[in-house]
Amino acid sequence: MPGGGKLVIELGNAELDDEYKKLHPPVVPGSYVMIAVSDTGCGMDAKTQAQIFDPFFTTEELGKGTGLGLATVYGIVKQSGGYIWVYSEIAKGTVFRVYLPRVQQAKRAAMSQETDAPPARGCETILFAEDSESLREIAEEYLQSLGYEVIAADSGAQAIELAEKSSREIHLLLTDVVMPGMSGRELADALAVRRPGMKVLYSSGYTDDAVVRQGVLQPGIAFIQKPYRPKALARKVREVLDSNKADACTSSTSQPELTTSGRTN
Repeated sequence: MPGGGKLVIELGNAELDDEYKKLHPPVVPGSYVMIAVSDTGCGMDAKTQAQIFDPFFTTEELGKGTGLGLATVYGIVKQSGGYIWVYSEIAKGTVFRVYLPRVQQAKRAAMSQETDAPPARGCETILFAEDSESLREIAEEYLQSLGYEVIAADSGAQAIELAEKSSREIHLLLTDVVMPGMSGRELADALAVRRPGMKVLYSSGYTDDAVVRQGVLQPGIAFIQKPYRPKALARKVREVLDSNKADACTSSTSQPELTTSGRTN
């Protein structure tokens, strides 16, 4: 809304019935929670609306956007069993409606009682490239709590600089797929000659299938989707480090999980 306007956020319960399904065929009838976000901005034409959820599509000028937001939102909504719809008119504005399956309190309580095995600890060195400051700090602290040495960088260029300065063996590169200036794949390729034994774990708000379809990554690469839980990250890191090699160190698993909150990109 370059000239100002109104942004409205609405929350409510919704019952999607068979009649609604006829208009939106993928919908499974049932009880949902609705989140709507509307503005009075410039709106979008039909061609733009048809592409807004595609990975790496952006309406920003070159160098000013990466097309991350809506594709990531779409992935999170779909993973949750929900739906997202958009309606927009040029010069009038846009509204997004998200429908997430509604669950009962008893189900939430049962889920909260589920327990996982404590995450495996390690002693390896991890080079961590992530341009989201909040996510980088949380993940760095958690991995350090499990015994890993973490070298954190906010970009591909800084990751290369820190790797060149470090005399330690770097066992794993944990990198975001899409970062300003240098992508995660470009970073991994640049470090492959300098650190031939280093393993790579990619992360992204997109699904692994999406980044493969777009030609950003090759099939079969190690990948974890964001937003990830700390324990899920710990398991994936350990899985990649332990693949095709003997354990690099022996450590206990009696480490409490770090409680985190906030937004991940």
